Amino acid sequence: MVLSLDGKIYRVESITKVNLPKGVPFIKAKLKCLASEEVCEKNFKPDQLVEEVMVSERNLEYLYPEGGGHLFLDIDYLEHVSVSKEIVGDKIHYLKEGIQVKAILYGTQVFSIELPPFLELMVVKIEESDSQFSISDTDRTATLETGGVVKVPLFIAMGDVIKVDTQNGEFIQRI
Repeated sequence: MVLSLDGKIYRVESITKVNLPKGVPFIKAKLKCLASEEVCEKNFKPDQLVEEVMVSERNLEYLYPEGGGHLFLDIDYLEHVSVSKEIVGDKIHYLKEGIQVKAILYGTQVFSIELPPFLELMVVKIEESDSQFSISDTDRTATLETGGVVKVPLFIAMGDVIKVDTQNGEFIQRI
């Protein structure tokens, strides 16, 4: 379920009905803001009215940065969709031409994009240390072709393609 509260759009992640020995029961809801992806908890009275919002999901393919945003191709309708830099946010570190994302729209406005859980990206730069690596050094910093930075094991070299978890920015494996 998707709600509109205080001018923001939230997706309901979970709900719990709370019954107190004394007092009025209430509903505790865990909500995720679609614009900022922040998770918060709100309490509702059982008879409180909320505005349900109808959103749609579309599959978009990243094309390139354009002006103050980024240009995507709507795969189903073959239309160009412009998404602002604020909506893309830090996800830009994983976007390259051809990456498919899921966009959540309210009307014709894109509120958020969701990356695939894992992406395969090439390492273009490895952090070099002036001193010798010690036995306690288990990883180093690598820069990806998209500009993102991730910690990788010592055996990863420039030009390697690695699998990255886009939710937490962690190295998974070498491809």
